[in-house]
Amino acid sequence: MSYLGVGVSPGNVAVHHETNLKVIDRRVRLVELVLRCVICGLAVVSAVLVGTDSQVREIFTIRKRAKFTDMKALVFLVIANGIAASYSLIQALRCAASMIGGYVLFSKPLAWAIFSGDQAMAYVTLAAVASAAQSAVFAKVGQPELQWMKICDMYGEFCNQVGEGIATALLVSLSMVVIAAISAFSLFRLYGGGSKGKSSGSGW
Repeated sequence: MSYLGVGVSPGNVAVHHETNLKVIDRRVRLVELVLRCVICGLAVVSAVLVGTDSQVREIFTIRKRAKFTDMKALVFLVIANGIAASYSLIQALRCAASMIGGYVLFSKPLAWAIFSGDQAMAYVTLAAVASAAQSAVFAKVGQPELQWMKICDMYGEFCNQVGEGIATALLVSLSMVVIAAISAFSLFRLYGGGSKGKSSGSGW
């Protein structure tokens, strides 16, 4: 039976469209899975680097310990990376389960939830890195107008490790931006007619 005089059946068109959709979804999921695993690992590394950092200096017979809790921006950075690691682990497990089960994301509410979560995490991690970087600059160069000392002149090792943690957190935030773009693609492709090829039991 011809379809619009071309000799292609409607059933073949739907099956071909659904097959292409599954191939694209599988590739996107693979990239997403790798990125989420990378984010999870880097976020843990950043949180550990900053959270375990401390240095003791003796100033006029007084021992003073510098630790991340002395700077609220670093506390925010540790918390943000902890949340990012937990969130990325959960989403990585979801990606792995969907790839193993061969599921294609067709549920718009679920796609919106994933998109919103990824957007929120991207903003949170970027805000945490920005605030920590600003505090790190003040600790490095000081602020003579406000009589703020160059803390890193006294706590060099502490500042170096914090810098490593902030650099790692920057990679986390940039990766979250990429993830947010992927989830946006996964969401808005559902409004392009791709969900019409859904068959029972093959999608979420």
